[in-house]
Amino acid sequence: MSAPSAGHEATASTGGPGDPGHVATAGLSLSPFRGLRYVRERVGGLSAVTSPPYDVVDPHSRLSLETADPHNVVRLILPRPEPDDTGERPDRDTRYRHAARLLDSWLRDGVLAPDPTPALYVYEQRTAPDSPSGELLQRGLIGALAVSGSETGVVLPHEDVMPRPVADRVGLMRTTRANLEPLLLTYRGKGGAAAVIERAVAGEPLLTTTTSDGTRHRLWAVTEPAELAEVSRDLATCRALIADGHHRWEMYLRLQREHRHLPFSPWDRGMVLLVDTARYPLRVRAIHRVLYRLPIEDALAALKSEQDGWRLLRLDGPLSAALDTMARAKEAGQNAFVLTGGTGEYHLLTGPDQALLDSSVRRDRPEEWRHLDATVLHATLLEHVWRVPDSAEEIGYLHTAEAAEREAAQSGGTAVLLHPVAERVVRRLAEQGVTMPRKSTSFGPKPATGLVLRSLELG
Repeated sequence: MSAPSAGHEATASTGGPGDPGHVATAGLSLSPFRGLRYVRERVGGLSAVTSPPYDVVDPHSRLSLETADPHNVVRLILPRPEPDDTGERPDRDTRYRHAARLLDSWLRDGVLAPDPTPALYVYEQRTAPDSPSGELLQRGLIGALAVSGSETGVVLPHEDVMPRPVADRVGLMRTTRANLEPLLLTYRGKGGAAAVIERAVAGEPLLTTTTSDGTRHRLWAVTEPAELAEVSRDLATCRALIADGHHRWEMYLRLQREHRHLPFSPWDRGMVLLVDTARYPLRVRAIHRVLYRLPIEDALAALKSEQDGWRLLRLDGPLSAALDTMARAKEAGQNAFVLTGGTGEYHLLTGPDQALLDSSVRRDRPEEWRHLDATVLHATLLEHVWRVPDSAEEIGYLHTAEAAEREAAQSGGTAVLLHPVAERVVRRLAEQGVTMPRKSTSFGPKPATGLVLRSLELG
């Protein structure tokens, strides 16, 4: 997602003058760090030790990752220690301590090792031409970004967060004292950082690997003071939008507050991937809902009994055709959803009327926000029509329509499929300081976890 155009002067301060490549001005401040990276000779292969971000790893893929290599990074980001002698499931603190012990042991055993020199890391992803989304090239910079709240206008969130995932990530990072995976942030620069990236990719990469989805990943280190200074000058005039990682950014903020008594604290920075979307636009996808305890029959019956302008249309399959019909409804300016119980039957839901929107959707937000599909879904359908509590036990969030359909079939619930929000809408709202309903968007491609980690013990 694109940030506001370069040249905007933010109001927050950057890191201290001792930071390599520091420029004393407001805006984004990205510092080099000594990355922890896997030692090739100690693992089965780099592709075998990487993982998607923690929040898109489902139980099936988690098991596959754990068995791919005993040192797969998923064992750190989603730690799962063995049950004790009584068969009891370990509590959170035990899981966090388990991850910290694993990280320490991998460092002692030489499975992970710190780079000798602090660096900004140029990261490239290239998806395969035959991938579902087609070929895509993305490049950006991984570094330690100065952490600041949304009130400064330097790093802008676009989604709300849920307390439980934030608390989970805080516990893990506090105990491991490490940034285990980069957040995905976007900005628009004047070209200085982009020029550094282009010069870096002309050289030999630190690593190259291709993951099971066919995506090729490459990493380079930028260590020259002049190059670091050029990046800093460019970023110092920019602000960024969080594309992926809102819960982890909130984790950074919370841990920064916990350690504010320290004069020079490594907790004042967090590992991110910054992508200039003027050169490398991200893709935006919807995040779908599964209502675990609402059978499709009950969902449809409640809608048919409503008098609030809801309209149902039975659709022929397959799933792709149902999604195309929803897209056409969106082009006509309607709120539109596809409902399915995972049995091969689909229903297009459009509506409601303006009176229900006025009575159920909060009025202290822009009209654009009030008419978002995610807003209407949560404020009118879940609260007013279906009476579904907003909890993890009731609602699941799936990143593909296929996965949501399968989940609905397995749970006996209802999948609510959404259309992606346009990037320009997300940007406009974020610039007004308005966050979208949580789990409204999925930006990608997301950075792989495990290519580089940041230990706070190294400063």
